[in-house]
Amino acid sequence: MRTQLAQYALGGLAALYRREAESGTVELLLVPEGWQDKVVRQDCAAAPLAQAKLAQDDMPPGFSGGRTLQNSPTTLALAYAGQTAKRAQGRLTVETVLHDPRGLRAVHTLTLFDENPAAEIVTRYENNSGEPVTLELLTSFTLGSLSPFAEGLAPGTLRIHRMRANWSAEGRLVTENAEDLQLEPSWSCHSVNSLRFGCVGNYPVQGFVPFCAVEDTAHGVTWAAATTQGYSWQMELTRQDMGLRFAGGLADREFGQWWKTLAPGESFTAPKAVVTAVADGVDRAAEVLAENTRRAIEPALPPAERGLPVLFNEFCATWGQPTEASVLAQLAALKGRGVGVYVIDAGWFDEDPFSDDTRLGRWEVSRKAFPHGLAPVAQAVHAAGMQLGIWFEFEVVSRGEPELFGRTAWQLKRDGRPITVGCRRFWDFREPAVVDYLAGRVIEFLRREGIDYIKIDYNEATGPGCDGVESPGEALRAHLEAVRAFYARLRRELPGVTLELCASGGHRLCHSFLELSCMASFSDAHECDEIPIIAANMHRILLPRQSQIWAVVRPEQPLQKLYYQMCSALLGRLCLSGYAETFRPDQWAVIGQAIEFYRAAAPVIDRGRSRRYGPAVLSYRAPAGWQAVVRRGERQTLVVVHTFAGAPESIALPAAGKIARAFLRPDVAAGAQNGGVILTGLRDFDAAALLLDHETAGEGCVC
Repeated sequence: MRTQLAQYALGGLAALYRREAESGTVELLLVPEGWQDKVVRQDCAAAPLAQAKLAQDDMPPGFSGGRTLQNSPTTLALAYAGQTAKRAQGRLTVETVLHDPRGLRAVHTLTLFDENPAAEIVTRYENNSGEPVTLELLTSFTLGSLSPFAEGLAPGTLRIHRMRANWSAEGRLVTENAEDLQLEPSWSCHSVNSLRFGCVGNYPVQGFVPFCAVEDTAHGVTWAAATTQGYSWQMELTRQDMGLRFAGGLADREFGQWWKTLAPGESFTAPKAVVTAVADGVDRAAEVLAENTRRAIEPALPPAERGLPVLFNEFCATWGQPTEASVLAQLAALKGRGVGVYVIDAGWFDEDPFSDDTRLGRWEVSRKAFPHGLAPVAQAVHAAGMQLGIWFEFEVVSRGEPELFGRTAWQLKRDGRPITVGCRRFWDFREPAVVDYLAGRVIEFLRREGIDYIKIDYNEATGPGCDGVESPGEALRAHLEAVRAFYARLRRELPGVTLELCASGGHRLCHSFLELSCMASFSDAHECDEIPIIAANMHRILLPRQSQIWAVVRPEQPLQKLYYQMCSALLGRLCLSGYAETFRPDQWAVIGQAIEFYRAAAPVIDRGRSRRYGPAVLSYRAPAGWQAVVRRGERQTLVVVHTFAGAPESIALPAAGKIARAFLRPDVAAGAQNGGVILTGLRDFDAAALLLDHETAGEGCVC
């Protein structure tokens, strides 16, 4: 039987702490605010607030070996020792202390916020004993008794939502029944059935997005969580009895080669997790988690970034061979076209084409490509009314710089050898000399050259870990925390510089790096039919104001293709690319209309709630059907429709309001129908966008 220790609510989310009489275990239930009285489940073991496993302790039973380290004697030894709560400045912080008689403690801290129904959870493990201990597992969060609104097996009511991610195919939503994942108890409730998944290495968005959600379809409630770190992570769904458990955090010893030794008096804090429970589906739950980053992003935005300026990146013109001449020619074509930022991408430091053997590490302007340095280019960009951006990949060094490539004392190693992938090795940011070197080569360079914008790329995977401390996973964690500290330093020392996050596109779309960035590359899909599909996926992962989407223009393209591309970019931040000086007059006319539409839609792109409509897309490379993203803001709603192969000629959507602005081909018509909108005249691989005024100002939402 459970007794309630405490109950808190803020911002639409409620936290219930319950204690199990038999075991003394304290568990956390999160429910939408107003749903507290609907909690009924008592027929399962309580899920401990924090899951830990010490190497000194026995392994957990129930056929757990190799599947999960949860429910170990380490966890079961932690008993409730007290709780405090503090409300201040729009947030409520609850700290719960768990104590092990051996002198070990776990401190679980949950924070609720008044502006968004998401909670942040941080778990700290303290060694106050007289002996060193080695952690093999420490979760960031644990939720149990799912679903709390039902009792018994409740078959067919729980769905698990995950997002897959490959290079140029990020954010694919995969939904499975708990039963299909074998997340139901055995006949005797003896075995622990577990689904453990995540990413291992320096790319937190590779294979999976650091996200998972559990939906109770019978009651219409979804629980979702995101890990935030930029290194190895895992999620676990386990079930031994009637209740499903949901936990996540650092990838553990079995999954991510992580263990951490704590000397007496030392502690370790697991990375922050963000969790929610909403009376809605997975789209809304994911959006709430993404919205949680806004609190960190908005106060530090450079003034120029607040208006969501249009960008131009020259990469898909020169493909890594920019020159002074190419930049000046493009500027002449772009001037007066409504572009706010011009970005020189890779290759400004090299005489040869950007390739796997490019010169990374020295970061000196190529005098062959830019014979007068960057100064005249910067002057021309600023004279054209734009900000100047430039590309870096400063976390690595390449064979093209042999002296630096051979400086192995500064590089990440595994088994004593530099980690080498293709032409790249990786700087070790735990080395003060590395940080000092890059502060001069990057931060001082940006300051000296008058650069307004930096695109930070990261184009290779290290693998599971590196040398330096007791475990490969812990060494990689420490290194990447030092990388993030360098990002923070760059932002602190150059507050007026816009920072773009990139890692071969979207491999680093995790909260801890997004919180330090103004925007992020949504993908490396540049000229593909799948761009709008990936761009729509991004609404579940990051704020659309941060999602930079490219529209690459070619002079030979038909206008229908241009509408398709420009509408894709309306799903986030509009970034043009291509040989601007070769665009046709009719293409410029369409681009101009798109830019005007984008400016009008910017407030909705920035703040709103998104829903995707249309059939699921099976093949991203050969898409069929259609999709629509309807994003509702405070005063207006943005509707962006794309068709693929075999699409219908007309599409009706439940988006109410007066059409204030339309961006569509002349052959496509838009009108009202049954309280929504209908688009007709559509063809395969077509697109259209509408901006709708709400009937009553303020009837929408701001998220």
